Amino acid sequence: MLLKSPNRLVRIAAASLTLLASAVIVVAAEKAVAPEHNPPGDIPDTQVFVTYASPLGFTIKIPEGWSRANEAQSVRFSDKYDTIEIVVSPQDSAPTVSSLNAGQIPDLVKSGRAVKVVKVKPVKLKSGPAFLISYTSNSAPNPVTNKQVRLEHDRYLLYKESKLATLDMAAPQGADNVDDWSLMANSFRWK
Repeated sequence: MLLKSPNRLVRIAAASLTLLASAVIVVAAEKAVAPEHNPPGDIPDTQVFVTYASPLGFTIKIPEGWSRANEAQSVRFSDKYDTIEIVVSPQDSAPTVSSLNAGQIPDLVKSGRAVKVVKVKPVKLKSGPAFLISYTSNSAPNPVTNKQVRLEHDRYLLYKESKLATLDMAAPQGADNVDDWSLMANSFRWK
């Protein structure tokens, strides 16, 4: 039947190419999704925290029962849309506002999902000085529903002896995790 109707074959091919081109454009220009009105992701006030001792040379308190994934230079804890990721990398010197504005922040915006940096500031944690980068981004699409949620992140950069720890905590935008994130950030210790 397709051989008798070459115009139909051309129309099908044209429609397929149009769909493919649309998909490429969507991936290239991802828009920020609207925050949830009643976001999931609040860490319960009754959450128990346990100390995790990493072979990467640090300890940190993390929520008990969250799943853990280890990689060569990082560890990630997650529960639904909430994540805590710590990456340890070599770095010659401590970060500065200038070095962050020239390197890490543009890289974050370029490599992330509709990233919007809200603030960058030096902070004092119990383990010493650090930088805080607060930003929002889209989540990865859910593999079943393809739904995305808007996430808020607090990313702390902690430097010691030619090592940089990047502690990134994320939850759906509007979730009230300020106290829990502060507890975790202040519990970070280099070994």
